[in-house]
Formats: sequence, C-alpha cells, structure tokens
Amino acid sequence: MSAGSDQMSSTDTDPQTEVAALRARVAELERELVEREAWANRAVAEAQQRVYWLDRWGIDLNALMQRPGASQFRAGVRMVRGVYRVFRRTKRRLQG
Repeated sequence: MSAGSDQMSSTDTDPQTEVAALRARVAELERELVEREAWANRAVAEAQQRVYWLDRWGIDLNALMQRPGASQFRAGVRMVRGVYRVFRRTKRRLQG
C-alpha cells in the first residue's frame, strides 16, 4: 500500500472517491515536478553564467587548481569565510 492510499479510510470503497483522490495526488505531484524543474533550470542557468565568465576571462579552473599553492589558497578562503560567518552570526545576535 502506498503512502497516498494510506490517507483514505477503509470505508472509502467508492470508485469515484478513489479516482478523485488519485487525481488530486497526481495534480500535487505534477506541481511538485514543475517546482523541481524550475529549481534545476535555475541551477543550470547559474552554472552556465559562471562558466561563460570563466571562459570569457580565459580562466581554466582545472589548471589553476593543479598549481602549487592552490590547496593552501582554498584553505585560506575557507578560513576567511568561516571568520566572516562567525562575524555575521554575532552581529545578528547582537542586533536581535
């Protein structure tokens, strides 16, 4: 038994009621699918925008990250980002 059919009580044996419930569930799933497709399309568009600018500026991230010091640079960026997040969190707490 699926989760959607668990919502119907055992006394609902009328086929019309069951069909109506299934149609409502299908409509709900279709709305959810549209929302997920929209989210995926936005994610792809953002990635394409980033790649466009990297290509336009002539930056090859793979080559850049293979250079000596790249892992130290990433670690430094993570550290700075962590400090910034702590600062923002503290600022929000103080402001209420």
